[in-house]
Amino acid sequence: MATVIHHNPDCSKSRNVLTVIRASGTEPIVIKYLDSGWTRPQLLALFAAANLTPRSALRTRTPPATELGLLAPNVSDDTILDAMVKHPALVERPIVCTPKGVALCRPAENILPLLEIALNGPVYNEDGSEIMRP
Repeated sequence: MATVIHHNPDCSKSRNVLTVIRASGTEPIVIKYLDSGWTRPQLLALFAAANLTPRSALRTRTPPATELGLLAPNVSDDTILDAMVKHPALVERPIVCTPKGVALCRPAENILPLLEIALNGPVYNEDGSEIMRP
């Protein structure tokens, strides 16, 4: 099984996780989910593997979440899933799949248990600031 990151290149957190994966010596399959979109079965499988619910994987800071009324406590998981399929940005990011498991890597440190090869030292992002230490 390959390492896969469901990635948004415009998101600094997602870019940081991708940098950490690469720093571990792994070149992942990068899925730009905003371009490819999601299917309902795909989301259900990812959420089950990561022990998430649609509500816990909902990106609440995205305008559609408020505009569609998805933040109300009585909104069903089915309604949230349908909205995520229509509006891929509603899924929190990044979600990473490796042979060691699946996780929503927000915060970025959630990637550490999934790495096949442990980090040797700190990882830095493109501006030179430290992303994390092993």
